[in-house]
Amino acid sequence: MNPTVATCQTTVDDLDVAANLGRVADRLSRLSDDVDVALFPELGLTGFVADDRLRSTALDIDGREVERLRELAAAHDTVLVIGFAEARGGDYHNTTVYVTPEGEVTPYRKRHLWSGEGDVFTPGDERVVVESPAGRTGLVTCYDLNFARDSVAFLDAGVDALFVVGAWPATHAPNWRLLVRARALDGVRWVVACGRTGRKEVTDAPTVEYAGRSLVVRPDGVVGSALAHAPDDLVVTLDSDVLAAQRDLVDVPIGSD
Repeated sequence: MNPTVATCQTTVDDLDVAANLGRVADRLSRLSDDVDVALFPELGLTGFVADDRLRSTALDIDGREVERLRELAAAHDTVLVIGFAEARGGDYHNTTVYVTPEGEVTPYRKRHLWSGEGDVFTPGDERVVVESPAGRTGLVTCYDLNFARDSVAFLDAGVDALFVVGAWPATHAPNWRLLVRARALDGVRWVVACGRTGRKEVTDAPTVEYAGRSLVVRPDGVVGSALAHAPDDLVVTLDSDVLAAQRDLVDVPIGSD
């Protein structure tokens, strides 16, 4: 089976969960019925500011907002991958959830925090692999891409794909593309990466222009398809024969765990 994935490259309204949930619902309604997995940006439900305002916006993974994601996944028969600030046991996490149409929610809590994230978030303590329509799939959030040891761990776990959600600053856009390609090539896997676009303009917080530049990279490190900066959907079917052929070509010990 060759799954169809969509990167829903969107703007995000920082600290406005209702607006962001509405945007997710709207974008899903525009996708074709054959999309198996839809990715949205890092912190796509809450946005991000590194102060107490984020804490007041953080969501409970068992709350009504995540229940709404379950409803949307079921209604569209599509797996959803999206991030938000999570409140959990007195800590706050940069969390990405993998939500199936059957209602199962698998969280990944970002392990590698960048810049001001460490002022409000506690890092997660485990890598997460899910069984997705693309096979065994690792969940990755933005700055995690920089850490080759995580890529090796996913290689040892035998993953066939990485799903990446990001909010990469536009000033570093070339590094985003480079790292997504590297993680595909060094793991001989598909990488599907969805970035935030637009501008963050929040009172008493730094203004940030986001890169967008969502892309799907083949297991040989070649960019199969990509977006520019504007809000848009990138829809790609992942050919299992491409993965098999590259793994036959490259002698890499995949799945040694």
